[in-house]
Amino acid sequence: MPSAIQGQIVLNFNLFIFLDLWLDYFCPMISVFLKKTVGSRVALGHPWVFGNEIGRMEGEAQGGEIAEVKSHDGKFIGRGYINPKSQITVRILTRDKNEPINEGFFFSRILQAWEYRKKIGYTRNCRLVFGEADFLPALIIDKFDRYFVIQTLALGMEVWKPAIVRALEEIFQPSGIYERNDVPVRELEGMTQIKGFLSAPFDPLVLIEENGLRFEVDLANGQKTGYFLDQQDNRRWLAHIAGGADVLGAFCYTGTFELHAAHYGARSVLGLDISENAVAQANRNARLNGLESVCRFEAVNAFDVLKQWSRDGRQYDVVMLDPPAFTKSREQVPKALAGYKEINIRGMKLLKKGGFLVTSSCTNLVSPELFLQTIDQAARDAKKRLRQVTFQSQSPDHPILRGLENTHYLKFFIAEVC
Repeated sequence: MPSAIQGQIVLNFNLFIFLDLWLDYFCPMISVFLKKTVGSRVALGHPWVFGNEIGRMEGEAQGGEIAEVKSHDGKFIGRGYINPKSQITVRILTRDKNEPINEGFFFSRILQAWEYRKKIGYTRNCRLVFGEADFLPALIIDKFDRYFVIQTLALGMEVWKPAIVRALEEIFQPSGIYERNDVPVRELEGMTQIKGFLSAPFDPLVLIEENGLRFEVDLANGQKTGYFLDQQDNRRWLAHIAGGADVLGAFCYTGTFELHAAHYGARSVLGLDISENAVAQANRNARLNGLESVCRFEAVNAFDVLKQWSRDGRQYDVVMLDPPAFTKSREQVPKALAGYKEINIRGMKLLKKGGFLVTSSCTNLVSPELFLQTIDQAARDAKKRLRQVTFQSQSPDHPILRGLENTHYLKFFIAEVC
């Protein structure tokens, strides 16, 4: 680390130690005491404190302040931000009683996240901060070369957004920073949806490289933060099965899987997506890589098309299914599983004997075990046998924090269908 940055960290740390001592004296911190019967989950490491787990509170919280979390008998557990309007009342940032929550804290955590990505080889395009898995709950930062996209999904993190932007500017000297807080979950925190520039304005349609291919990323209008970085490793698996194949990709979005299949030698590739804007971008990506003679994309309802084409007897060597999350609530999980089962039955029926099914699920509410069970049920109903090729999760720049199930969300499965 450059000595100038080290010196700045020390300066910030000392300054905020003084400020924290001053605030503790004149503005006592809010204290949250957990109920005796539920305290162990949080004490053992989970960063979320739900409202019904709180026994009592000392001090009045308006929302966004830092609060101390304590056991029912007053033992220190951690310190985090509080929001009485949220079902998740406190999200813990630190379990070190001597660590202050200040601008230097966020600088240090983001720097630690960057050092981790560098160690595991994810530097050019990566998820720089993955919320709870990087000990910064409700903060998402995606890095697209020299451009960054931020999501602050809880009020307590929103308060520190200026500090987060300054940290990115100091560590990376980025070409641009964009905010994609146009997500409904913010409304549960009492915040509005918003998106826009957090730096000087720039063209939000940027180009990135992945596995030897180039892709447009629409930071302003694309899904999520504009691009699905979590599948970047999984797309390389197509190199083993795409050569000489006729490939169908459903829910293709901007064509990343489809273009990888073409890049790895597919004879023909057809991508389907309901979004005309996504299909237009997929076609631009095909031209960008000189693959428009192999790849074509159509704006259709993939659910309907899969059903009709399986009845028509169409056959492919590879069928790829990458649908959106079918549920965001536990109550809707049975319905989501029925949806996953149905599209995978249709996908299997579209495969030639010995063809390959490539299928994914991106909701953390469906566990890996439950996802595989659903695929197995689909195979039985389709009267097919599956020979597993691989079963993967998200790329390691989206780290899985053991014991925190919402950080393990992506399931990626390839099987030969017999």
